[in-house]
Amino acid sequence: MNSSSIYILVFVQLWLFSLPCRESVCIPSERETLLKFKNNLIDPSNRLWSWNHNHTNCCHWYGVLCHNLTSHLLQLHLNTSDSAFYHDHDGYLYSDFDEEAYEKSQFGGVISPCLADLKHLNYLDLSGNGFLGEGMSIPSFLGTMTSLTHLDLSHTGFYGMIPPQIGNLSNLVYLDLSSDVANGTIPSQIGNLSNLVYLGLGGSYDLLAENVEWVSRCKLPHYNEPSLLNFSSLQTLHLSDTSYSPAISFVPKWIFKLKKLVSLQLSYNEINGPIPGGIRNLTLLQNLDLSFNSFSSSIPDCLYGLHRLNQLEGNIPTSLGNLCNLRVIDLSYLKLNQQVNELLEILAPCISHGLTRLAVQSSRLSGNLTDHIGAFKNIEWLYFSNNLIGGALPRSFGKLSSLRYLDLSMNKFSGNPFESLRSLSKLLSLHIDGNLFHGVVKEDDLANLTSLTDFVASGNNLTLKVGPNWIPNFQLTYLEVTSWQLGPSFPLWIQSQNQLQYVGLSNTGIFDSIPTQMWEAPSQVLYLNLSRNHIHGEIGTTLKNPISIQNIDLSSNHLCGKLPYLSSDVLRLDLSSNSFSESMNDFLCNDQDKPLEFLNLASNNLSGEIPDCWMNWASLVDVNLQSNHFVGNLPQSMGSLADLQSLQIHNNTLSGIFPTSLKKNNQLISLDLGENNLSGSIPTWVGENLLNVKILRLRSNRFGGHIPNEICQMSHLQVLDLAQNNLSGNIPSCFGNLSAMTLKNQSTDPRIYSQGKYSVSYSSTESIVSVLLWLKGRGDEYRNILGLVTSIDLSSNKLFGEIPREITYLNGLNFLNMSHNQLIGHIPQGIGNMRSLQSIDFSRNQLFGEIPPSIANLSFLSMLDLSYNHLKGNIPTGTQLQTYDASSFIGNNLCGPPLPINCSSNGKTHSYEGSDGHGVNWFFVSMTIGFIVGFWIVIAPLLICRSWRYAYFHFLDHAWFKLQSFRSGSITV
Repeated sequence: MNSSSIYILVFVQLWLFSLPCRESVCIPSERETLLKFKNNLIDPSNRLWSWNHNHTNCCHWYGVLCHNLTSHLLQLHLNTSDSAFYHDHDGYLYSDFDEEAYEKSQFGGVISPCLADLKHLNYLDLSGNGFLGEGMSIPSFLGTMTSLTHLDLSHTGFYGMIPPQIGNLSNLVYLDLSSDVANGTIPSQIGNLSNLVYLGLGGSYDLLAENVEWVSRCKLPHYNEPSLLNFSSLQTLHLSDTSYSPAISFVPKWIFKLKKLVSLQLSYNEINGPIPGGIRNLTLLQNLDLSFNSFSSSIPDCLYGLHRLNQLEGNIPTSLGNLCNLRVIDLSYLKLNQQVNELLEILAPCISHGLTRLAVQSSRLSGNLTDHIGAFKNIEWLYFSNNLIGGALPRSFGKLSSLRYLDLSMNKFSGNPFESLRSLSKLLSLHIDGNLFHGVVKEDDLANLTSLTDFVASGNNLTLKVGPNWIPNFQLTYLEVTSWQLGPSFPLWIQSQNQLQYVGLSNTGIFDSIPTQMWEAPSQVLYLNLSRNHIHGEIGTTLKNPISIQNIDLSSNHLCGKLPYLSSDVLRLDLSSNSFSESMNDFLCNDQDKPLEFLNLASNNLSGEIPDCWMNWASLVDVNLQSNHFVGNLPQSMGSLADLQSLQIHNNTLSGIFPTSLKKNNQLISLDLGENNLSGSIPTWVGENLLNVKILRLRSNRFGGHIPNEICQMSHLQVLDLAQNNLSGNIPSCFGNLSAMTLKNQSTDPRIYSQGKYSVSYSSTESIVSVLLWLKGRGDEYRNILGLVTSIDLSSNKLFGEIPREITYLNGLNFLNMSHNQLIGHIPQGIGNMRSLQSIDFSRNQLFGEIPPSIANLSFLSMLDLSYNHLKGNIPTGTQLQTYDASSFIGNNLCGPPLPINCSSNGKTHSYEGSDGHGVNWFFVSMTIGFIVGFWIVIAPLLICRSWRYAYFHFLDHAWFKLQSFRSGSITV
């Protein structure tokens, strides 16, 4: 090239550089396509505000990217990430998620087919929009957009079959359909996507097999290599939470032919059997996640050659220590059954120096921590929670100068932990709750923990002894020290923690009043638990301002006086088991609407009528007013609580008929009106309107009339307690329709929840329902297993007629009590079909006939009482029946064990009344009656008639004189 050519080239380049940068200008046809696309979307947060005719250059619109030279639309970024809606409370465990704001930011509607007109589009990301295409299949027209290299439809609302046209997108490098609820068959055409580098198919549901053996809940072939699969470029394969069903014994072999894989995630798939040795072929693998499966072996030796591996999850072998480059190890939720010191000995020589995170939670570790822990000098995260590790913490813990997050909760550690932890100045979060730690913690023990923000140490036997003017060197946001000894004075140092959001001081030995500064000073506290102490005082009259803490639990103290005023910030309030008194009027009746959802005022001294002001508390879902002194009936405004799910007002003095105000509360799950003075009949609308009720408890009132058949419409009913009323008539035969008491429809959730709407910091949006139930002859509070209890109690009424045979259809019923009624007829022959029964009480009725032999089939039966009926014949022989006390059968004409009466050969039986005084001995009864009658026949005339009385006593005197004379004559002789 000559010099003139060089000059010309330089001139042209300088001229080009001198030109202004060309701005991409939207192509009109593509702009119109985007506007049509927008018209089919729902945009509640107005993210697409710029998409309009006033902004003509669509290349500047939200989420749009155009080519710099051609101006063709290349990329659409319309995803909704949930990460922006987490509010972090120190970057660790306690992040609040604003679900309502997240949902409002998501796009909804449908994807318009006009999108296919964007012929140059190569990047389409619609992920995270859970309402987009809700309930519809993935559009098949996407298969015509052959320019696409990136397609992300993960976590959208699509449902149904994956269109086979997706296989036409031969240029795809990235495909993510994770967590779309897919069903039907997997199109084999997906196997043609030979350029894929990333494939995300995790968390989908209900997919069936087609030409290769696909498994349900995921779209993976397993036993056989699919002939059309050609993922030779694949680097990332995410197939977590695919739940192979039935469980398979190994990882699909074809995965091991994906030689370029860098990341493989197969967690939460219920895979059992050994970890496959084929992983040795994946030599580029850096990220391997096999957690939450059921592998039966240790990690195979082939893994030790994978030098690029930097994150490992799975069972731990002794030679794991060869992977010297490991920085993060997570072996949580495995069945290691190893000593923790063995694990430390494996990791200490080679791995310990570079390791920054070690998590072995819920993995059945045991033994004691040893000084090997001191070798992990660069460790920042150390989690050993929920194992069986014991002993004192080794002093070498003090060498972990980089440690920021430590979780030793739910183990068996002992001793004083701060003797080993006191020097960890970088420690941000410390969780040592649920151990056996004991001892005295002093100011010096906490002086160097200057970075501490999270401190969770409940459930230990530790005592904090500090001076009254102590001010800690740390600023906590989360404090949970339940069961420590902090009292007797209220810990004033709490007020120095001006970043504190969670305060858990339950059962801490406080014998003091709550300082007014605790309520009045500006505070960030969102959760306050001072329950189970001995706190006293009148907070209702001493507070100048309403309480404004979101979640308050002051239960089981000695607080008294009027109820405190609440601000509109309070969502949960528990003041139960105190001595609050007077009326609820001032507390309840004001013009300001309250968002309170959970209100517990049980076991106080509140009195008077329940105020008619509930319209101001429309958000309530759980109200507990039990064990007070309320009178009258429920006010009509309670019907305005449209979201009410649990109402407990038992053990008061309510009167009148069944509260008509509840007719509108059709969201009720638990209704307890027991132990009151309510009367009248049970209205039919209870069964017609309250169809969601699981617990109906009306015992110990004065209800009369028949049991309405409409109760049988309550298909969710698990507990029906109508005992100790004046109910009469027949037991409804339709009780057999109570489907929640059958095995087919029986609940598997041990708890029953009332569900709130608002997201409450540091607290669930739900509350566990608890109910007092009389089962097996005693009353107990059922809470954590209430959802598993099924019971019918009709005892102590005036019911007559036969026990309906339809009740034997309830094969999921646990407890059945019909005692102290006037029932007649036979015990239903099919009672042996009720195999879930644990308790039967038919005592004190007029049942006759023989005990059905099938009753011996009830292997779970632990209580049986058939006493005081007119039953006859042999007591059936079974492994259970002969173990009961004879009192279960007395007052009948029964024979055979456990009664001491043998059945005679001629078939005659005898009544056995027992020797405990419960039976009726008619001989002594007759003798007593005869004596009383004879006595009054003689005495009564003498009391009434004076002449008879004189004659009677004259006769006695004369007889006495004759007797004396006779005795004198005998002595003389």
